[in-house]
Amino acid sequence: MVIKVFVATSSGSIAIRKKQQEVVGFLEANKIDFKEFDIAGDEDNRKWMRENVPGEKKPQNGIPLPPQIFNEEQYCGDFDSFFSAKEENIIYSFLGLAPPPGSKATKPPEEEASLPNGEVVGEAQSTAEGTEKAGESGENEAPKEDKEDEGDLTGAQEEKAGEVTEEGAEGDAEGEEAEKGEEGGEEAGEEEEAGEDS
Repeated sequence: MVIKVFVATSSGSIAIRKKQQEVVGFLEANKIDFKEFDIAGDEDNRKWMRENVPGEKKPQNGIPLPPQIFNEEQYCGDFDSFFSAKEENIIYSFLGLAPPPGSKATKPPEEEASLPNGEVVGEAQSTAEGTEKAGESGENEAPKEDKEDEGDLTGAQEEKAGEVTEEGAEGDAEGEEAEKGEEGGEEAGEEEEAGEDS
């Protein structure tokens, strides 16, 4: 299967050139095989592209602008559709390609089979499975996790407390004595001097 990208190599529109560059650059960067077809220099390419873009996808003036993307003879979409698929991370299904091994692939909503009640096939099943699993494992799981997290925080706080150096401890003690000194007047100052003599 070859992805066909219809472009206009001599387009006067900067916006069209940028869109074409983005599509081509993305396909190259992701090592997706494609072939560019120039509609500016080849009347047959222009005619084929215009005839094969579905009517509902054509702009109001009836003339689709590049870039237009096809998988062999099947229309994939224009730049806006491509950009949306890229943002939603469903580019392989948009292009009608199998995702490479190890990648996450999701079907676009229009390709998923829906049930008469409006739910999508797979969603109802996974929801039911999730409910069963929650019932089997017990409903007190969440509070248990919260307590574990609290234990982690306490452990982390204990580690920090254990890291206090002698200088830090003396600094804290001096800080506390200084605060007492502000509150108690001269008594704190006398205690501090006594502490330094020993």
